[in-house]
Formats: sequence, C-alpha cells, structure tokens
Amino acid sequence: MKLRTILLFGSPGAGKGTQGKILGKIPNYLHVSSGDLFRNLRIQNPIGQLFLDYASHGNLVPDEPTINLWRDDIENRSRNGQFNPETDTLLLDGIPRNVNQAKLLEDIIHVVGILNLYCTDLDRMVERLQARALRQNRLDDANLETIKTRLKVYEDETKPVLEHYGETLVHVIDSTQSPVHVLRDSLEVLAKLEDQ
Repeated sequence: MKLRTILLFGSPGAGKGTQGKILGKIPNYLHVSSGDLFRNLRIQNPIGQLFLDYASHGNLVPDEPTINLWRDDIENRSRNGQFNPETDTLLLDGIPRNVNQAKLLEDIIHVVGILNLYCTDLDRMVERLQARALRQNRLDDANLETIKTRLKVYEDETKPVLEHYGETLVHVIDSTQSPVHVLRDSLEVLAKLEDQ
C-alpha cells in the first residue's frame, strides 16, 4: 500500500518548515522534515557526520542515506502509533530533493498534491535564512556563500521534481505573504485535496 502524500515544496527560506509544523497538527496529517531528521542525529552518528559535511557547504546528502533515514523514521512512527498508513496523510518537507529520489520513492508514496511555496524575492529568502540561523543555530543557514549554493542546488536539482510529478499536482502559493496568509492558502488546497 502506498502512503498518501502531499509534498511541501519551495526553495530554502520559502517557509516549508513553518507551514509544515502547523499543518502537521491537523488530525490525520504527519509532517516529516528530512532536514530535521538529519539535524536530530548525533554528530557521532556516521549519517549525522555525513549531513554536517554536506549541509555546511550547502549541498544535498546523497540519495541512499536520505531515503533510508526517512524510511526508518516512517516505520518507527507507524510502530509507535504516531502514523497510521491506512488513514493518515504525510506532509513531506525536503524529500524528495531531486528526481532520482522521487523515482526511488515511487513504490512507497502516492503524491496527491504539491504545495509549492513560491518566493521570487531572493533578498527576503536570504534574510529569512540568516534570521533562522540565529534563532535555531543552523550552520547551513549562517554563511552567505552556503546560502547561495543552497539556492543554486535548489534550482538545478530540486526544482525539476515539479516537472517530474506534472503541473496538475502543483498548487502554487505565494510565500512572500505573511505566514497566516500562506497558511490560509495552504489550508484551501488541503481542503480541495480532501474532497478528491
């Protein structure tokens, strides 16, 4: 059985984590951030060290450890009752990060919609990332060169995932709005997807 899934999509700083944390509080929705999964690993963990090595330069962790970490997390949440594969919807944030990951997940997830948090204001995204670096002590957001690399990696590797899934699944949301307005627009899309 494939897991019903909605992807939270957008460039670094677009607000995926902010929206995902709120939307994940809705009954029968589970927000899973691959970035949070990696950041919660201890530095002594080989995958935690791998994440630190890649993220500190603004690059993506290779596909296999990313998928394995995510799969283990979903299995653990299913076992401990946090996620019911038969009734719940996954809100995935930060996975799949490239077309190859999307292909590797085809047998596991059924993507019913993509919330594409779209921000054309590059300066605003950089400000958000730098502010987040201070608030959350995130090394991958602190350095301007690392931020530029992350934005380029998004354009080159992650954005093509939208084409992979096709435009009929993509719902564009203006993420330059206040978080409340982004939430309103996101909830409207979720309500439509529930009715399908």
